[in-house]
Amino acid sequence: MSSTVLEVTRAAHEEVERLERLIVKELQNEPGTNKERLYQSHRVRNMIDTITSTTEKLIGIYEDNDNARKDEIAALGGQTASGINVFSAFYDRLKEIREYHRKHPVARVVDANDDYEMLLKEEPQIEFSGEEALGRYLDLHELYYQYVNSKFGDPLEYSAYLDVFSDTNKIPRKMKVTRQYREYMVNLLEYLIYFFQRTEPLQDLDRIFSKVTTEFEENWAAGKVRGWENDNQENGHVPAETIDLDYYSTVEELIEVGPERLKEALAALGLKTGGTIQQRAERLFLTKHTPLEKLERKHFAKGTRSVEKNRVAPVPQEDGNSKEIALMEAKMEKLCDLLEETIARTKDNVVKKQALTYEEMEAEREEEETQEDTESEDDEQQIYNPLKLPMGWDGKPIPYWLYKLHGLGQEFKCEICGNYSYWGRRAFERHFKEWRHQHGMRCLGIPNTKNFNEITSIEEAKELWKKIQQRQGVNKWRPDLEEEYEDKEGNIYNKKTYTDLQRQGLI
Repeated sequence: MSSTVLEVTRAAHEEVERLERLIVKELQNEPGTNKERLYQSHRVRNMIDTITSTTEKLIGIYEDNDNARKDEIAALGGQTASGINVFSAFYDRLKEIREYHRKHPVARVVDANDDYEMLLKEEPQIEFSGEEALGRYLDLHELYYQYVNSKFGDPLEYSAYLDVFSDTNKIPRKMKVTRQYREYMVNLLEYLIYFFQRTEPLQDLDRIFSKVTTEFEENWAAGKVRGWENDNQENGHVPAETIDLDYYSTVEELIEVGPERLKEALAALGLKTGGTIQQRAERLFLTKHTPLEKLERKHFAKGTRSVEKNRVAPVPQEDGNSKEIALMEAKMEKLCDLLEETIARTKDNVVKKQALTYEEMEAEREEEETQEDTESEDDEQQIYNPLKLPMGWDGKPIPYWLYKLHGLGQEFKCEICGNYSYWGRRAFERHFKEWRHQHGMRCLGIPNTKNFNEITSIEEAKELWKKIQQRQGVNKWRPDLEEEYEDKEGNIYNKKTYTDLQRQGLI
């Protein structure tokens, strides 16, 4: 029944209207977790893509390049080759309807709303690595290794790389025109685009890049692109063009550049520019694996060898790929601005993981998963708590396995900390190294050592300190060497080492 052009048109318009109503209904629901927000955004994105493809199909129908729509409308009006016959057209269409129902006598009416409502319950498949944690963090490890193993990169830690990867101005300009840097920028830009599309599917990235490109073209024409300012052009003369030899592996490939470009490249390096194109290519190809200061005197033009002896090397200028690389840097910086919160969250997560053991990281990951599961439950659902588990911060019972594993239902009070409450065994064990407990021990005149772990009563701490003094002697206690201090990163020092490092500004 939907084989006619007009019926296809009607069904397409109906589909677009249904999807528009579904998008409005979907966006009226406020997601409670990051996972739900991602699912909602991708569901809306899929519906928008469907609307776009259906609209394009409708445009093709209305353009009617094959006159199929025009002929069908004329046929509905009874227009035939022999003239206009309205009754003939009516009975032909009636015959078609009867034939359809004769072939499908038990056909039932299907409510299309049911199929569309299922789209609101769909869970789209979104690919994230374990490090990305459903889009909360970036995973730049592969790009980090590519950076530190390159000629333009510096040997630094991953956490430090997250601070500098978006700032390309620290890289020398002569290294930016190499093939190695170009490949690195291509990989970095591809990853950031892919990550942004997965985490922000409703953003129009093409429109954002279009604006970036327009601003870049204006700045490039004016020579105001940061890090790519052309000092020689500002002084009134055009720089000589050099060739990046990383792109060429043989002399034959270099010959294809042409004699004029070879001549300009040789002149920029202070080498002889004469000879055939073969000789020019061979002379320039020598500089790929041999430094200029080690080349023989015969390869240099007159008057340039003295310059080489004085170690004043010619400054290589960027080739035709400079503009493309600079544009990639501009797009990368724009993406970093849009992902500023994610980058900061990634830095904090990396620094925090460096201070945790594997067991603590696993426990924290399980806590995050449990928190997301509890957040996604219906708030109006009746609370079912047959085991009488303690209530969490959200007013719901904590998971039983978490209660048994970490003792989250147990409350620990420490008199030394001013009767402060610690929930869970893990938090209680950690607090002995925190500033609040250390300050309380110092106020009592007692050193904060391992002997006083699990001691939360002031009287017990004083009695234990008296016993230690009686056993070891008052004069044997050396606070400079035995009293423990902890810095912000969790490192333990004695008092003497801690004060020395603090005085030097290292902690």
